[in-house]
Amino acid sequence: MSTKLIYFAWVRERIGKPEEDVELPSGIETVADLLRWLKSRGEEYENALQYPDVIRVAINQEHVGHREKIAGAREIALFPPMTGG
Repeated sequence: MSTKLIYFAWVRERIGKPEEDVELPSGIETVADLLRWLKSRGEEYENALQYPDVIRVAINQEHVGHREKIAGAREIALFPPMTGG
């Protein structure tokens, strides 16, 4: 099953694309697993995800923590911390 990954702000800029459809390998069960796997996909991913603890994630448009299971996710969005004012 294909999962759509969507990248926002400087995550998108560093990876060099706004989104992509990927087939997740077996063993990728949580958000933390996904971030580790993405970092291994090339220099641009490693640069974007060098500090994975600051990356915010939404699965199917709901914010989740890094321990969240990703089974059945149709869409996973990755974005940097947001500030407001």
